[in-house]
Amino acid sequence: MRIDKFLWCIRVYKTRAIATEECKKNRISLNENVVKPSKEVNSGEIYTIRKNQIDYKIQVIQIPTNRVGAKLVSLYCKDLTEPEQLELLQTRLSTQNYYRQKGIGRPTKKDRRDLESYTSDDLSEEN
Repeated sequence: MRIDKFLWCIRVYKTRAIATEECKKNRISLNENVVKPSKEVNSGEIYTIRKNQIDYKIQVIQIPTNRVGAKLVSLYCKDLTEPEQLELLQTRLSTQNYYRQKGIGRPTKKDRRDLESYTSDDLSEEN
């Protein structure tokens, strides 16, 4: 199986086209050597994937025949990502939430309707 299809099958990337693009951008490597999208995957190989400024390492256990469910991914690959990389990811996620919490910022349509009903009631009482 090709590396781009394998990465799509184990749900590293949402589409196969994205997986192919990442290979072309030299973000997938095997033993520090960049691989092409057509590289054949074999069991036991360890790939380094650069995604979201984090270096993930996965070891191929088995080759899937089709795209697998999220719960079955562990049957086909083993995550060997270093703990420092995972801590870096957690740090980045926490700093993003620090600056802007969910729900704060531009009001939704529902918020605007509530504001309009509130302000229109106040104007009718004043007149």
